[in-house]
Amino acid sequence: MAQLPLIAGVELGGTKCIAVLSSGPDAILEEVRVPTTRPEETLPALEAAMDKWRGVAAIGIASFGPVSIDPQSPDYGKITSTPKPHWAGTDIARRLAARYDVPVGFHSDVVGAAMAEARWGAGQGLGDLAYVTVGTGVGAGMIAHGRPVDGLTHSEFGHVRPPRLPGDDWAGSCPYHGACVEGLAAGPAIAARTGIKGEDLPHDHPAWESVVGALSSLFATLTLTGVPRRIVLGGGVMVGNPWLLPRLRAATAASLNGYVALPAVSDMDTFVVPAALGGNAGPLGAVVLGAQALEDRTGIKVLAG
Repeated sequence: MAQLPLIAGVELGGTKCIAVLSSGPDAILEEVRVPTTRPEETLPALEAAMDKWRGVAAIGIASFGPVSIDPQSPDYGKITSTPKPHWAGTDIARRLAARYDVPVGFHSDVVGAAMAEARWGAGQGLGDLAYVTVGTGVGAGMIAHGRPVDGLTHSEFGHVRPPRLPGDDWAGSCPYHGACVEGLAAGPAIAARTGIKGEDLPHDHPAWESVVGALSSLFATLTLTGVPRRIVLGGGVMVGNPWLLPRLRAATAASLNGYVALPAVSDMDTFVVPAALGGNAGPLGAVVLGAQALEDRTGIKVLAG
């Protein structure tokens, strides 16, 4: 059996960056973790580790953002208007492509996680999937036919404005949109509203009604795009509150009200599910992005599983 090519998968996160040398979840040969400080510190530290790796056939990058994913754009491969200090305008993809002279795949961190969960995790075997992370922010990535749903840029579903619950006039915490989904349901929004971190907020606290309402509206919106066969949920708010999942399933079903009358959607227990890969979803998703870049170059499938 031919040896599978090795892919360097790089997840750029808000607090740390993880790079792995891998051909799949059961073949992670090297791993390095670097704090996300300033670009001039973080990127050279990652490159110093990757310089020692041999046999890298491609690189995949799954990055916090917003990021520019349009290869025709002059700022392709850059982190763009991020609120993270010092990182706006930072070139990632073209920098690594020039340094290592291999195909490079580049996308948002949530799309990377969606790719990994679809190939090896909670959506294994499904090429059409949405991944939603609910943590420091709220982000959603969608894939169709095993590829990111792309166009002008990546989606920003966390910033859609959901219907408000009757009597709920809290302004929300998003500096751009106030009471968007992120401004109502992300961890910092929960803390800003209640003075209590999401993982410590009692399950019967009334603030959860707003969180459930915002997130279930988002899940219904994703369903109505007609793309996902499953919605996979990750992020600290979800992981820290396992009782939240049944409430979200019920509220999503109520929001849809039977409109998408398909078996895959009607069974909420299998349509809205927790992520399976945990902290490995980001770097493994980057591996998938790198593999697809190599496949696009060679026309040959290169990953197992």
